[in-house]
Amino acid sequence: MAPVRLGLSQFRPDKGEYAKNVERIGGVIAQAARLDPKPDLVVFPETATSGYFVEGGVREVAVTAGTLARDLHALYDGPPIDVAVGFYERFQGHIYNAGLYVTLGAKKPEVRHVHRKVFLPTYGMFDEERFVDRGQEGVRAFDTGWGGRAAILICEDAWHSLAGTIAALEGAQLLIVPSASPGRGSGAADDGSPLPHSVVRWERIVRGIAEEHGVFVALANLVGFEGGKGFPGASAVIDPMGNVLVRGPLFEEALITAELDLELLTHARADSPLLADLQSALPILTKGLGKGETGHGKRRAAKVRFDPATNGSHVSHVSRVSFPVSRPAVGGERDDPLALDPELMRKWLVSFLKDEVVRRRGFTKGIVGLSGGVDSSLTAFLAAEALGPENVIGVRMPYRTSSPDSLSHAQLVIDRLGIESVTVDITPAVDGHGTDDDPHRRGNVMARERMIVLFDLSAKHHALPLGTGNKSERLLGYFTWHADDSPPVNPLGDLFKTQVRALARHVGVPDVILSKPATPDLVPGQQTEQDYGFTYEQADRILYYLIRGYGAEEVVARGFDPAVVAAVQKRLDSTHWKRRLPTVAVLSQTAIGEYYLRPVDY
Repeated sequence: MAPVRLGLSQFRPDKGEYAKNVERIGGVIAQAARLDPKPDLVVFPETATSGYFVEGGVREVAVTAGTLARDLHALYDGPPIDVAVGFYERFQGHIYNAGLYVTLGAKKPEVRHVHRKVFLPTYGMFDEERFVDRGQEGVRAFDTGWGGRAAILICEDAWHSLAGTIAALEGAQLLIVPSASPGRGSGAADDGSPLPHSVVRWERIVRGIAEEHGVFVALANLVGFEGGKGFPGASAVIDPMGNVLVRGPLFEEALITAELDLELLTHARADSPLLADLQSALPILTKGLGKGETGHGKRRAAKVRFDPATNGSHVSHVSRVSFPVSRPAVGGERDDPLALDPELMRKWLVSFLKDEVVRRRGFTKGIVGLSGGVDSSLTAFLAAEALGPENVIGVRMPYRTSSPDSLSHAQLVIDRLGIESVTVDITPAVDGHGTDDDPHRRGNVMARERMIVLFDLSAKHHALPLGTGNKSERLLGYFTWHADDSPPVNPLGDLFKTQVRALARHVGVPDVILSKPATPDLVPGQQTEQDYGFTYEQADRILYYLIRGYGAEEVVARGFDPAVVAAVQKRLDSTHWKRRLPTVAVLSQTAIGEYYLRPVDY
């Protein structure tokens, strides 16, 4: 039997641009058709025609399956080829997150299947069920143009083991899993390759599906960033033994190819006949389903059936035994929850800046306020790699009381990276406010004046201001409202301070910057950790648990100092208002921050 040749497209859609995305999808299909050997099937990710987080704009980007098939057919002029594409579908008055499977290359396209996503996530960053309907036709296998049978599971569908089981029982030899799953966390594959933790978990799931059911799995992931949420790629093809045949690159568009030897299905199912066992036992497993209903969705407790004790007692006394007791570490976590792979994180944030600055906003240059501290230095290093040092402007903005180290360390970064340098003395502008008698007011004016300078230079050089604030400072309220929180793109915003230091050390920020105490340098001699009354090393892990919903008592039980926990929680609770957009009177369904009609509003 000839192998099935498969192509996976790691695709970066332009958000909300159906026509543009379909044209690019057509280009990828044409590219695949020119390969030798030509793929029998090309798979694209979930919502490839529009981007995933269009939310209220889904009505504008949704099309019928017939429309998408027609548009792909019009763009393709080549030999027969199967294509699977994720899209938002209009069907019988409803909108679905769907997957189209179509054969192109004949006089007209042949739509072989449309799968409508069943499991719609409504947790964390997801609110999918608010905008699309749940598929009502379940999971079905279907015949393909290459002679075998396949099934489609869209993203979370694959996280529910029953969906894969149904597909396999229907005869699927290949499970197609289009996904738009943002990357989260830092981890490593079994072979040691650094990957986002979410990707490692995804691979574990699809490898389990493949191995349990003796099927091939093709996982196709989006790449790119939507509102800071990064789709990492790392698409993969899994064989029926659960092995990763090929994995795509991180954060880059790519066309990944693999050959599927269908003879492996027979060998895998013979070596581990789990699917055959399931087919035999399925009537037994489902025997009790639907029985014992009492109405209102409640079930009557079934009477336990067993044989009574016979032949007298076999127990004469209780034996004393002693087994070693194994307990999890305190709190159940052995690893540092803030540990990250710095090389993975570097690549992640460089890709983020390329997408958000250049592709999404159309800028070629970035501008960074350089204070001589670790945060602004790291932002400059990442920007220089993402945009090129010739496209980064480092701005020093001293006040008459600024530490000499702030200027010299900022210049050290400028010289190390070879970026353009601008120095603006903010003393006259700040002193014009007459705040000499109040250091707190003067510090606020200094921070806001620096942001005025950055945005003014942004207009002059057409360079986007880049943020330098970290997650710890934001959670603790240690920033000036509408000042250092103002840049529209911030690569460090989801990194705790200790993580910033680790990444800065990895990319080569000078040691003299890494080793000095953190300071906003708004008041002579000011040090951040003295202002807090605790260190970032103490605070970051406490913050990690508090924002995950742990109570103070639970955090203390994990071994943290109660006084430090109380101090961190006090700052966290008392500064929440600084982390929110301005509150508006909600008068309509389209109030900013509540509901949007157009994808360009996101």
